Amino acid sequence: MSLRYLTAGETHGPQLTAIVEGMPSNLRIDFEALNFQLLRRQKGYGRGRRMQIERDTADIAGGVRHGQTTGAPIALIVVNNDWKHWTKIMNIEPIEGTDEEKRRVHRPRPGHADLNGGLKYDLKDLRNVLERSSARETAVRVAVGALARQLLEAFGIRIGGQVLRIGEIEAPVNNLPLDELIERTEASSVRVVDEETEKKMEAYIDLIKKEGDSVGGVVQCIVEGLPVGLGSHVQYDRKLDGRIAQAVMSINAFKGVEIGIGFEAGQLRGSQVHDEILYSEETGYTRASNRLGGFEGGMTNGMPIVVRGVMKPIPTLYKPLRSVDIDTREPFNAQVERSDACAVPAASVVLESVVAWEVAKAFLEKFGGDSMEEIKANYDNYKRQLESY
Repeated sequence: MSLRYLTAGETHGPQLTAIVEGMPSNLRIDFEALNFQLLRRQKGYGRGRRMQIERDTADIAGGVRHGQTTGAPIALIVVNNDWKHWTKIMNIEPIEGTDEEKRRVHRPRPGHADLNGGLKYDLKDLRNVLERSSARETAVRVAVGALARQLLEAFGIRIGGQVLRIGEIEAPVNNLPLDELIERTEASSVRVVDEETEKKMEAYIDLIKKEGDSVGGVVQCIVEGLPVGLGSHVQYDRKLDGRIAQAVMSINAFKGVEIGIGFEAGQLRGSQVHDEILYSEETGYTRASNRLGGFEGGMTNGMPIVVRGVMKPIPTLYKPLRSVDIDTREPFNAQVERSDACAVPAASVVLESVVAWEVAKAFLEKFGGDSMEEIKANYDNYKRQLESY
């Protein structure tokens, strides 16, 4: 069975929901670790008041019994604490009242889905678009990714991430071991590994916020402990790097993705890009470098996966941009909904989550089975095959 999920819910609705199908039975769930991932998403310098209202946790309403998956679909629920202030406005049943009382939105904000969604679905209240297109949906996607992480960790596969840039401030290059990178970024308000850069980024975010603006950045995800051969070269839609790229681009406000050295490869010679192949009895086949980010031919090559994504500045500004009222067609300065000055540290956590999901999906496609025991037997047999090659 293929691993898949769907989400539902609105940013000011009662809850966000995800249904995860295809998770094998007998995976022991660490509930504290699951909710820790949700907490990580809420942290980060530059977040707005919404993160002071919400204390995200994921409730499991199906598919897990006595701490273990059963093989049935898993239902995840993340409650919106802010719902109590929106019960009338977001009521499922029809309500009476003026447009103002219903908080109807007829003034689309530049950079959001408001106008496109209104035109596509013929919605005269753009709140019906912004409620679903909000990045709040990533909370439940992180919960889904947390399940995927636990599946991968059972097979020794680990995931970490970091912020590489916020606006004009770039973090120095580092080659830290993954454990140390995780420890140091977890202690940072902006998910960087050194305190000097952290202070510069905090000051920069403060300046941006004071000016009524917002700022984006670049984040990176690293996956270690992978076997050779996840993904496939035989069809375009089976290439794992391509699937990861699509997943990264599906994150709200992400506008670009790189794997390995990415766009830098366009400036270099082939001898400066490709990773030479080595062999030893102890390690088997390895690469002398990892400029291709763990992929060749759409398949993992045993080196760590390295993925970067660029997040645009959040388009809701306290220094409004121009737009047009859909009722009057008259120009106006875009209205402000509650927003963050910078959500790049949180985006780093979301990046890890979507990459974890795609890797877990490819892992189950390769070593598929209905139970953890069956998958482990398949995986162990494959490792023996690799060792004897």
